[in-house]
Amino acid sequence: MTDISNVNTFVVIGTGTMGREIAQVALMANFKAVVLNDIEQSALESATAFIENGLQKLEKKGLLAEGLTTESLMNRLVKEIDLKKAVAEADFIVEAIPEKMEMKKGLFQKLGTLTPSHAIFATNTSTMSITEIASESERPEKVVGMHFFTPIPILRVIEVIKGAKTSEEIMDITVAVGQKLPCVKGKRITARIEKESPGFIVNRLTVASAAYIHWLLDYALENSIPFEEIDADVADLGMGPCAKMDYLGLDTQFNVFSYFAEALSPDFTPGKALTKLVKEGNLGKKTGKGFCIWSEEGKPIVDPNKRANLFNSELFMALQLNEGCRLLEEGIVSGYKTIDDTILGAMSMPGPFGPGKRNYKKWCKLLEEFVEKSGKEYFRPCELMRTGGFLKMR
Repeated sequence: MTDISNVNTFVVIGTGTMGREIAQVALMANFKAVVLNDIEQSALESATAFIENGLQKLEKKGLLAEGLTTESLMNRLVKEIDLKKAVAEADFIVEAIPEKMEMKKGLFQKLGTLTPSHAIFATNTSTMSITEIASESERPEKVVGMHFFTPIPILRVIEVIKGAKTSEEIMDITVAVGQKLPCVKGKRITARIEKESPGFIVNRLTVASAAYIHWLLDYALENSIPFEEIDADVADLGMGPCAKMDYLGLDTQFNVFSYFAEALSPDFTPGKALTKLVKEGNLGKKTGKGFCIWSEEGKPIVDPNKRANLFNSELFMALQLNEGCRLLEEGIVSGYKTIDDTILGAMSMPGPFGPGKRNYKKWCKLLEEFVEKSGKEYFRPCELMRTGGFLKMR
């Protein structure tokens, strides 16, 4: 198989939020067959209802491609509980099971024996090593990372990540498959990531800036400042960082920071405030309380008039610019436009390089000051940022 025209049967393994949304956009892309696999029939039925409802909403708004209907697309969906049958004719497989390495490796070991020799295996992971996931697949050259952002029909970005043995041909086909998957907000952005790094692009930059937020929250804890006042500092920009972390789950945040602390630097070690809340079982929206208190209507309770006046938006962006420059230094991506486009598509906010081109000297000073206050040496300006060398790497 050398081009996307040979991708006819698209298989999705796993029916959680990611799996069902991937299956929906695969149907919208009009592949000949989309096979959805899960170990439980009830999960398959629930996912099918979700997909049909999502397609119906888009059809009513006129957002399906010309000539396509919910009925015609649902006729192409195959529900299959037996993994062997699900992948028997697979051309392209996306795995969307939980983020547990041993589970993923076990699945890919099975895929290596059950699938046609030409099949491509994509793993939807936000942080894990593509190389390690591929290690027991018998075909590591055909294994690739494909990190989606939910809601997938709306958010434009897909990060396509190369493992140590992924072939260039498989990267090219996967990028083309990603570009074919429709998005109601416009053309897909497929960020090609040439080698692995913790968090790839989006999570790598956002976790770097979130380390500053957690430092602020520790300061607030030590000085009896209500956490929601940190959110009120950015109330004019929409949902604040505390509410966003609560929405995602503080246990998830704790695990992400623990992973970065091990993979990148101890300066990412979860802060005192986050650790305290997780130990107390206050995990955010799902428990009704985290950094914020959540109303019965599912909204964070924040008074925009009570502000801590601590948040520095330029320092926040400086941290992202510095981490973006590290990605360039490490050869994760070849140019900063890829990083800016990826952040815009995934987060609906500008990437750091646009304003960074004008402000990097000032931002270097902000970073130096932050390091002196926090003791977090990792966040000193890297060479590309300090010298402005990134300017030549568009």
